[in-house]
Amino acid sequence: MKFGLFFEHQVPRPWAVDDDRRVLTEALEQIELADRLGFDTAWVVEHHFLEEYSHSSAPDVFLGAASQRTKKIRLGHGIVHLLPAINHPARVAERVSTLDLLSGGRVEFGTGEGSASTELDAFGIDPIDKRAMWEEGVRVALRCMTETPFTGFAGEHVRMPPRNVVPKPAQQPHPPIWVACSRRETIHLAAQKGIGALAFAFFDPEEARHWVDDYYSTLEAEGVPIGDAVNANVACVTSFFCHADAAEAVRRGADGSNFIGYSLGHYYVFGRNKPGMGDLWAEYHERRSEQGFDPEAVALAAASPDRLGARSVTEGGTSGLRGAIGTPDQVRAYLRRYEDCGVDQIILSCAGGRNRHEHIMETLELFAREVMPEFVDREGRRQAEKAARLAPVIDAVMARKPVGDHPPADPDYEIPAYPRLDADREESEKFHGWLDRYAERVAAGEDVSKRLA
Repeated sequence: MKFGLFFEHQVPRPWAVDDDRRVLTEALEQIELADRLGFDTAWVVEHHFLEEYSHSSAPDVFLGAASQRTKKIRLGHGIVHLLPAINHPARVAERVSTLDLLSGGRVEFGTGEGSASTELDAFGIDPIDKRAMWEEGVRVALRCMTETPFTGFAGEHVRMPPRNVVPKPAQQPHPPIWVACSRRETIHLAAQKGIGALAFAFFDPEEARHWVDDYYSTLEAEGVPIGDAVNANVACVTSFFCHADAAEAVRRGADGSNFIGYSLGHYYVFGRNKPGMGDLWAEYHERRSEQGFDPEAVALAAASPDRLGARSVTEGGTSGLRGAIGTPDQVRAYLRRYEDCGVDQIILSCAGGRNRHEHIMETLELFAREVMPEFVDREGRRQAEKAARLAPVIDAVMARKPVGDHPPADPDYEIPAYPRLDADREESEKFHGWLDRYAERVAAGEDVSKRLA
C-alpha cells in the first residue's frame, strides 16, 4: 500500500498578518521532508472562497514550488475543478502539462466537480449541470494533452475550435487521472471511466472493502476509458497523527482533524457563510464545549467515559472517529485493515486546524521510521501481483474505447492572423500582396516596426 499526504491549507481565525504565507511555507517544508522520508504522494486541494477551511485556491502554483524542492514524491491535484466555468479545460491541460514537465513526470491528475454553494454559485454554476460539465471538461482536457492538434469540441458546456495545445505532458499519454469520490455512485463512475477513485471521505477500513470490491468489479464489467490509459486505483483519506504516547497523539492531532470535519460540514451541509465576517474556528470550539468534547476533555478522555474524546481514545479508531491517530503500533494495525481490504493508497491528513508544524514534522518522521517500512516491503510484490491480475482486464477496458473519442483533424483547417483575415474578407489581392512582402522582409531581418505602425 502506498502513502500520501493531504493538504487543505487551513487557516483558522483569528488571522495574523503572515498566516497564509506561514501555512504555505510550512506545507512546502512538510512535503520536502515527506519526499526525503519516502512518502509516495502529496495531494493538494483546489477550493475558492472557503475561508479558514481551505486557502488553497492556486494549487498549480503551490505544486510548482513543491516540484523544485523535491525529487521523487508524486504531486497530486486533489483535485482540479474541471467545471469549465471555473477552469477552462485547455488551461487545465496547459498547467498540468507544465507541472508534469517541471517535476520530471510526477503529476497525479485528480479531477472533481465540487459541491459547495459558496464556490459553485460564485461562478454561476447550476449544481444540476455539474456532472455533465465535469465530464466534458475532463474529456477536453485529456484530448488537449494527447492530440496534435486538438481537433475541436462542440458540447453543451465546452466549445473550442482546433488548436495545438502546448506543451504536452512528460508522462505519456497523460498523467494518471482520478476523480474525487464521496459517495458510492462516484466510485462506480470512476470504475466506469477507467480512472482512479479518490475517496475523500472518512470511513472505516471495513466499509472501504465494499467500495474497493465495487470499483474493481465495475471496471472489469463496464469500464470504458475516458482517457487514453487506465488508472486502476482506489485511494482513501484518513485522519492521522502518530506519537509514542497514544494520549499525546490525540492531544496533538484530534482537534485539527475534527476541525477539518466541522468546517467541511459548515460549507457543504449545515452552515450559513458570511463572506469575510465569520469565525469558523470560534464557532467550532463553542459547539465542542457545549457538547462536552473540548480539547481539555480530549486530553482527559480516559478518565471521562461519557465524552466523545473518551471513545476516541478507548476504541482505538475502530469507529472511524479517530482514524490513524495513536501510537505506531495502533496506526500500523489500523492501516493493515485498509491494506487487507485492497485499498491501493492511504492519504494521511494531519495538517488541519492549528496543528503545530513541528509536531507534524515529528509525526512524519516517526511514521516513516516505525510504520511505513513493512508496507513498503510488501508493496513491490503486491504491485506485481496486481499488474498480472489486471492486465487482461485493462486490455479489455482499453479495447472498449470508442474510435470517435479522437476525431480526425481537418487538413484544410487554418487560423488566419487578423490582418490576413481582413484581406480574405475584402478579397483584396493588393492587401494580400502587401502581407506577403511584409513576411519576406521580416524573414530577411528587416526592421519593419515602423512599416507595421
